[in-house]
Amino acid sequence: MSPAPIGSDPASPAPSIAHGDRVAVTGAAGFIGSAVVRALLARGAHVVALVEPDGDERNLEDLDVERISLDVRDADGVMAACRDARFIFHLAAIYRFWARRPKDFYDVNVGGVLNVLEASRRGACERVVYTSTVGVLGLDGAAEGKPADETCYADVAHLFGLYKRTKYVAEHEVLRAAAQGVPVSLVLPTFPLGPRDTRPTPTGKLVLDFLNGRIPAFVDTTLNVVHVDDLATGHLLALERGAVGRSYIIGGENLGMGTFLADLARCTNLPAPKIQVPRAAALSVGALSQMVEGRLLRREPSVALEAARMSTTNMMFDDRRARDELGHSPRPAVEALTDSARWFVAHGYVKAKRASRIRFSTPASAATGEQVGAGRRAP
Repeated sequence: MSPAPIGSDPASPAPSIAHGDRVAVTGAAGFIGSAVVRALLARGAHVVALVEPDGDERNLEDLDVERISLDVRDADGVMAACRDARFIFHLAAIYRFWARRPKDFYDVNVGGVLNVLEASRRGACERVVYTSTVGVLGLDGAAEGKPADETCYADVAHLFGLYKRTKYVAEHEVLRAAAQGVPVSLVLPTFPLGPRDTRPTPTGKLVLDFLNGRIPAFVDTTLNVVHVDDLATGHLLALERGAVGRSYIIGGENLGMGTFLADLARCTNLPAPKIQVPRAAALSVGALSQMVEGRLLRREPSVALEAARMSTTNMMFDDRRARDELGHSPRPAVEALTDSARWFVAHGYVKAKRASRIRFSTPASAATGEQVGAGRRAP
């Protein structure tokens, strides 16, 4: 029998989500947050959905949840919303590569988690699941084809961009809280794709840019693709089977960028870009866009420098810990690609001329290009 994970207590019963349990979810209307909400509702939980004031709440339409409009920077508000929650899932964060006020990254990504941790200390919470990011891990071995896991520490000099830096600081605070007795486990998503990416996120934007014909060339890199619904299930597994103070990469399949785009091409019947550009060229475009659009014009860059850096880094990960300890079992990456593309097309994100050319293939037949329907139809 394998030893118990570090941080687990064999004498303590594992938490389990029961029908009617009050569960608070921050960032509940977001791409990942709304998938977690749906997974909880499927288990019969009473979901307290904490949503950004004046934010986009389309992902919660027709869902039977208790909605609370709340800025996670409001410590008293977070305390009140989480007071009677048995479990808390903290997903609220600024996940983008640029903001007009850089301090917002720290206030939300770090300040928000401190407020949630304090609320869990003072309330009835039995377990917190914090959504971190694989961006806080070291990737030195990935350049040599060695996938990173939860033991790979980052060189802080390589934490480019405020998103990664603030998530790194936030994770430090979460681990500090765990060491002081807060029952918290950590989920590190890889590259989630799937339906309801309304913003879209930087990950979904890659699929959308392909659908709209905005990727004329690509850089040789690697991504780990996971379906957002499998990522949501992974959050629940981390709560019920994960150890306190332990991190879990919830990932899927490692795909080279050429394969990623070729799979998208096969499942949509659109042509894949064939031109591969040097990494230095992508970084130069990102640096120029950041300087001109971001600094001089004070608007979001078309190609943020951090996005360019991500596109030139092998984001290759090993999620065996989650598979072995939690029972994480993700579906093939092509299903995530297909579901993402279908959703963007069905909800009007794709230009009409491009959408008219799309003929979707089933995930199982994507490799052979078998066509099963017109691109303007929903799944």
